[in-house]
Amino acid sequence: MKEHQKTKVGRRDFLRALGAGAAVTAAAPLVNEAKADSESNDEKRKARYKESDEVKTFYRVNRYPS
Repeated sequence: MKEHQKTKVGRRDFLRALGAGAAVTAAAPLVNEAKADSESNDEKRKARYKESDEVKTFYRVNRYPS
């Protein structure tokens, strides 16, 4: 009878293993190296928003003031 009980995984052992696995999984993304920013200062300062015809149409259809 004792052999049968040893093969069972107890609830506490299961939860302990589950918690350890979650901790390892959460720490995995932190191991990656940091990547340098590839944009120059001029590229960072350039205007990115462009009011194209599609954007103007979207504003007009949805009644946003332009």
